[in-house]
Amino acid sequence: MISDRQAPPRQPNGTAYEQMLEKVRYEGAYPTREKADKALRLVLAGLGRQVTGDERVDLAACLPLEAARVLTEQIPDTRPLTGWAFVKDLAARSGASLATTRWDTGSVFSAIAAYAGPDLITRILHQLPAGYALLFGRAELTPAA
Repeated sequence: MISDRQAPPRQPNGTAYEQMLEKVRYEGAYPTREKADKALRLVLAGLGRQVTGDERVDLAACLPLEAARVLTEQIPDTRPLTGWAFVKDLAARSGASLATTRWDTGSVFSAIAAYAGPDLITRILHQLPAGYALLFGRAELTPAA
């Protein structure tokens, strides 16, 4: 996709991705880089199936190139999943427990939020169904009646 927004300059691909991977490894307390990389790729692919439009483009623009590829290689689902259904879907795809998958999701979303910043995360949360704010470590707010 082409965007007329100015993307921030990217670091060499390996360096930026390695830094993101280290952030995920630290946040999730993963014993190896391989486990952190597996979690990062699983959750990024899942998020790529949920986020659409300008938010998808903007998120990809602020992630390291390798992470952006994982995100954008996914075809968005026609029916978005709630936060809990998202975790259950990832658990089914990976064969991991729901608790492990919830942990992986929180660890990766923490790293994504650091790259995206609070404004973009807020826009993404407004686009997604209920349940994602908690996965990003935010309170789940409901509109006033």
